[in-house]
Amino acid sequence: MNDSNHSDAQDFGFVFPCSFPIKAMGPANCGLEAAVLEIIYRHAPETIDPAVSIRPSRGGKWISITVTFNAESRVQLDAIYQDLTAHELVLWAL
Repeated sequence: MNDSNHSDAQDFGFVFPCSFPIKAMGPANCGLEAAVLEIIYRHAPETIDPAVSIRPSRGGKWISITVTFNAESRVQLDAIYQDLTAHELVLWAL
């Protein structure tokens, strides 16, 4: 039996669904948190109350935002990363 979630797990090293943290970094005080959450909700609308952690840089010019949510597949993660890295406020995403 060929299960697409099983195939994703072999490619990506995860068994889906799973709790997955995504981190994005960008300028502080520019709406980055709202932008990151909007992208995650767009691709994972079933997400309810994700764990969100915000960490400012030492100088306060930048912030990193980590959102942990329930990821359903590698395709979903790829789409989220693509939208995050394309967003004008996101300098990088991990």
